[in-house]
Amino acid sequence: MTDDTKSFFFDLLDTPSPTGFETPGQRVWADYVRDHVDAVDTDAYGTAWATLDGSDSDAPRLMLDAHVDEIGFMVRHITDDGFIYVNRIGGSDRAIARGLRVRVLGDDGPVTGVVGNTAIHIRDTKNEKVPKVHELFVDVGAEDKDGVHDLGIRVGHPMVFDVSPTELSDTRISARAIDNRLGGFIIAQVLERLADDRPASTVQGANSVQEEIGGHGAEMVTHRLEPDLAVAFDVTHATGSPGISSTEHGEVKMGEGPAITHGTSTHPQVVQRLMQVAEQEDISLQHEPSARRTGTDTDSIFKSRSGVPSGLVSVPLRYMHSTVEVVDTDDIEQCVQLLTAFARSLDADDEFGVTL
Repeated sequence: MTDDTKSFFFDLLDTPSPTGFETPGQRVWADYVRDHVDAVDTDAYGTAWATLDGSDSDAPRLMLDAHVDEIGFMVRHITDDGFIYVNRIGGSDRAIARGLRVRVLGDDGPVTGVVGNTAIHIRDTKNEKVPKVHELFVDVGAEDKDGVHDLGIRVGHPMVFDVSPTELSDTRISARAIDNRLGGFIIAQVLERLADDRPASTVQGANSVQEEIGGHGAEMVTHRLEPDLAVAFDVTHATGSPGISSTEHGEVKMGEGPAITHGTSTHPQVVQRLMQVAEQEDISLQHEPSARRTGTDTDSIFKSRSGVPSGLVSVPLRYMHSTVEVVDTDDIEQCVQLLTAFARSLDADDEFGVTL
């Protein structure tokens, strides 16, 4: 990564955008891509997309999709003593929550709080279990409920863990929300590279909302844009760290390239083209099966209207849905190269369908 692209990526990662409250992250993304595309638009619920017009109106229209939203928590109850109890937003991990800082996104701006953690000296550690969500509470330093309200916080405000991105090594980055602020970053890089030498196909990069609770933004934007084919980007579990069984979860390793998904929501011809392009560009690929659902925006995209031939490309990620997600920048670069070359491979003669 260049210093400019890394700064953009870190800005994306550090900008809180929990599900249902994605506008801050979308503004960062839109400000970056606007210099490289023909138009940037948004819909009623905040999904943003950028359009790069192709050189041949007869070539198939390609939609690239990622999701901007991240997991978090939401204010559910404020006690008379000024403590905040929470609900989960998406698949937040309650097992790691205690003892961490949070940013509560209140009416008057972010408020720093901590998830309370009773000292080990006075806990009943013999019978200790993972806390239930309703047992988690946040302390923002207020003495009572009015003090919480004075900070601009009420029931319904979201919060995210207060953890900023950091570099672990020359190629390893750790942060919260790599799932899936990374996908929007990849799409932005693809659009920037395509802008230098436009492909035949019109490419629309969508940064969709509300994936963590069901892929709703992707469903809406696919219905609106009516692409001829689509490729979704997300992260997938890197299974090379201790305690993960490859026989149960498959084998996907960091630093060995992006993974493509076979089965269910993905279209065989799109998958085959991705594999061909990877071979031509000398890009390493890993492979994942999907026997039912992919658990990504692809599940919402492929069934839009009369069906959208779709592919799914994922970047290996360690410690998903935690505050210390880890990704390898070599995998990111190979993913950008793959999708840039894939977009350039499309022309007016391409049709993705099933012939009987």
